[in-house]
Amino acid sequence: MIQAQNIFSITLPIILSFVTCVILMPVLIPLLRRLKFGQSILEIGPNWHAKKSGTPTMGGIGFIVSSILIGLILGFSPDVILAAGFAMLCGIIGFVDDFIKVCLKRNMGFNPKQKTACLIVAILAFMFASHSMGITNTNIYVPFFKAEVDFGFWYFPLVFIMIMATVNSVNLTDGIDGLAASITCVVSVFFAVLAFAMRRVELAYFACALLGSLVAFLIFNLNPAKVFMGDTGSLFLGGALAAIAVLLKQPLIVVLVGLIYLIETASVIIQVTFFKLTGKRFFKMSPIHHHFEMCGWKENKIVIVFCTVTIVMCVIAFLSL
Repeated sequence: MIQAQNIFSITLPIILSFVTCVILMPVLIPLLRRLKFGQSILEIGPNWHAKKSGTPTMGGIGFIVSSILIGLILGFSPDVILAAGFAMLCGIIGFVDDFIKVCLKRNMGFNPKQKTACLIVAILAFMFASHSMGITNTNIYVPFFKAEVDFGFWYFPLVFIMIMATVNSVNLTDGIDGLAASITCVVSVFFAVLAFAMRRVELAYFACALLGSLVAFLIFNLNPAKVFMGDTGSLFLGGALAAIAVLLKQPLIVVLVGLIYLIETASVIIQVTFFKLTGKRFFKMSPIHHHFEMCGWKENKIVIVFCTVTIVMCVIAFLSL
């Protein structure tokens, strides 16, 4: 349990990262506008999203800088360096993807093979570094069984798949104003509390810094959004959450706390598979947040409902440990 004297330790990185991001965003947004880094809206998306065309993207740079800066200042350790480094690598991949979209006018950015290849290299580098430094081994804590299990050789493909799935799932979740950032705020609270409870204080600081910077980012990203995080931000967030989970030996817990992320990915897989088999669509549109939009839900309602589900799943996850 977190003792009363740790309250200051918890709140300091949240406050500092929040203030840093709040200061950065009003500078970053006009800069992105001047550079003409505006989001192009896909024609296959909901037609009412067309009005969002031209909204600055790559706004994730704001919370990337603030979370890494404050996380490293308050919790400089091999754990945080690894987590922040991997998240940054993912963010760089996202930045290149965004750059291709907005500057080279290739709306789809990287092709799937290029993006996957870059992520594979980043994931393997992270896994090699964490293992060779002795921060991780082949043990994984199994929820509900309340025990660590040595997965041996199977640890590596399992963790690789979890990281890849998490990074891509957070990326898919970033489809409407405030959704990915709001859900990730909830998940960041979970990992911050868990890390403190496990006495992994530096990782807890990083999770708190991530939380504070995302809350600040939401001031500018909630509907109607003044800026989008872009793949720059969403890939960074996926990388950060996956890295924290792996370093805490809790990769399986992502299935619970990140249920919405996984549902978003599953909806795309179901949609594509069903269409190939039948020529018809299973959902009105995928990822699933667009299906609910097509059903008449407002963006803010989707954000509230999906965050509520995530809160419930985080409570279940705590009970499973």
